[in-house]
Amino acid sequence: MIDHSDDEVAERLATEAGKLLLGVRDEFADASSADRKAAGDKRSHDFLMEALATERPADAVLSEEGADDPVRLTAQRVWIVDPLDGTREFSELDRDDWAVHVALWEDGELVAGAVALPAQGVTLATPDVAKPPHPPAAPRIVISRTRPPAIALQVRDALNGTLVEMGSAGAKVAAVVQGRADVYVHAGGQYEWDSAAPVAVARAAGLHTSRIDGSPLRYNRPDPLLPDLLVCRPELAEVVLSVTG
Repeated sequence: MIDHSDDEVAERLATEAGKLLLGVRDEFADASSADRKAAGDKRSHDFLMEALATERPADAVLSEEGADDPVRLTAQRVWIVDPLDGTREFSELDRDDWAVHVALWEDGELVAGAVALPAQGVTLATPDVAKPPHPPAAPRIVISRTRPPAIALQVRDALNGTLVEMGSAGAKVAAVVQGRADVYVHAGGQYEWDSAAPVAVARAAGLHTSRIDGSPLRYNRPDPLLPDLLVCRPELAEVVLSVTG
């Protein structure tokens, strides 16, 4: 039986961490971007670790900003969190394409997840995520504004699509969920915390999620490196995988 209280915890903690980060942004508005980044990473991480220790004390946690505790490898339930996804975008006060990720892995599967987009005032969370609206004629492939991968350009050409520049991984997946983009393909190196919550949310919206060769995404592995990712509308998956697989 699915415990939807876990969904509520993921959504609430991601949202609250996002509000905290907006406060950090205001507090450090006149500071250097490096100080702003450091404060955001630390305060959001500390908040999430304390909150999860209080609300789910028996569960393990894997956080980008924390030391990797090997106890998670024998745990039944592991929260996978990115306290601040898109630190660079967070540090730029006019950008809203950064996120907070909170996901729960249990017995081999992602069972709950939330992606907060604090500067947009939005949190996308399981179990109820609206399916994206009907796409435009030319599919939109969302890419990094600084490091567009060659594989995304190949997908664009195969789909006769267009490119949309955006910041963090969570913001990119959220754009596909919201219908502001149609494909997110990444092959430049990521970790489990970059995609766990976004993938949980994307699945709840009925989107295709996999490695770029079509194999399943696996979480809570000994090495948290998960170097590539595909999230797209299901009707586009076959064509995209013919390019990336």
